[in-house]
Amino acid sequence: MSISVMSTDRNAAGRSPSPYRVGFILVPRFSMLAFSSGLEPLRMANRLADRPLYEWCLIGESKDDVEASNGLKLTPDTVFDEARDLHLLLVCGGVDIQQVADKALIGFLQRAAQRGLALGALCTGTYILAKSTVLDGYRCTIHWENLASMREAFPQVVLTTEVFEIDRDRLTSSGGSAPLDMMLHVIAGHHGQELANAISEVFICERIRGRHDRQRIPLRTRLGTSQPKLMEAVALMEANIEEPMSLDELAHHASLSRRQLERLFQKHLGCVPTRYYLELRLQRARQLLLQTSMSIVDVAFACGFVSAPHFSKCYRDFFSIPPRDERRRRKPADTTPAAQQKSVP
Repeated sequence: MSISVMSTDRNAAGRSPSPYRVGFILVPRFSMLAFSSGLEPLRMANRLADRPLYEWCLIGESKDDVEASNGLKLTPDTVFDEARDLHLLLVCGGVDIQQVADKALIGFLQRAAQRGLALGALCTGTYILAKSTVLDGYRCTIHWENLASMREAFPQVVLTTEVFEIDRDRLTSSGGSAPLDMMLHVIAGHHGQELANAISEVFICERIRGRHDRQRIPLRTRLGTSQPKLMEAVALMEANIEEPMSLDELAHHASLSRRQLERLFQKHLGCVPTRYYLELRLQRARQLLLQTSMSIVDVAFACGFVSAPHFSKCYRDFFSIPPRDERRRRKPADTTPAAQQKSVP
């Protein structure tokens, strides 16, 4: 998962490289939260580095104000084909996205793709990229409310439930605060993880979510109201993490046979009940590892594993990293007075 990274080395004349320029395309009823989450990490990167690492501009079909979904309005700096010297274009989506994917915007994105410009989307902006055919064959994500319609409309894209996706020169985020994580990942690729961590600390962001983090899609949204027995079984699993129930116990409490329960999970969730239960426990374990100071042994027992070695193996198999290394990724904040003074937003 990578993008074209701007070099941070100084050139032969000793000058710093020119800033990495990002264009934010505003469409009517865009999400202000997603837009701010994409822009603010760039601002803070400049502040903490004490030099202009990034520049940005707002782009619209015209220079008329564009109203966000919350009613606030922003004025574009430039229009589509007058935007110059950009490294990355991000489409800022929001509500009613199908209604704003007009020919002018689609044509602009297609021309940008032909020039080799990196393209991305915040929130539902992924829909516009997909309609422009610039996501064909790429991995991408979108807010969970739009997943089903995206799969139906664009079978040629590889849609995931990740918080964000970066596939070559295409960047997409699911919405809400997810653009913050995506842009911190980009900044880490450009200027190192230390700067990204410092920005996260300033924003009081508990941790930077990565490629293993998925959107939390409400089960009722995924299944509707037609599968009350399945939702009852999952609720039992979620309530019994420390002392996992057996499959027979789950079936009994849901008034199902074991075979009926297995069929429900396979049909509607695409896995056997034991696998779904294991993944629930591993996701809970990851939260405890990253959000508490509990020992790895205590985390293992709290999530229903009989031993630390068994827990470590399951964790590594699922997340591709041992739990000890996962925890080491969290670096303590710099608490020196100089660092605290510089980190004030």
